[in-house]
Amino acid sequence: MPYVWSLVLLGAGLVLLVLLLVRVLREVSRFKSVQRQVAHDLADRSGLVKARAAGLKVAFAERRRG
Repeated sequence: MPYVWSLVLLGAGLVLLVLLLVRVLREVSRFKSVQRQVAHDLADRSGLVKARAAGLKVAFAERRRG
């Protein structure tokens, strides 16, 4: 009968392993989602900075001419 306890422990271990794997995969998915949001926000902000810099160049060029 000791093999029954071994099978029970093996089954419990496998269940715990599956639960941990699901939790880790969920956290990885959440991390990737946040990473994409941050990259998108950074791209938006860098685009705004580039647009402002271009606007300042135009303003300074017009001021030099005028």
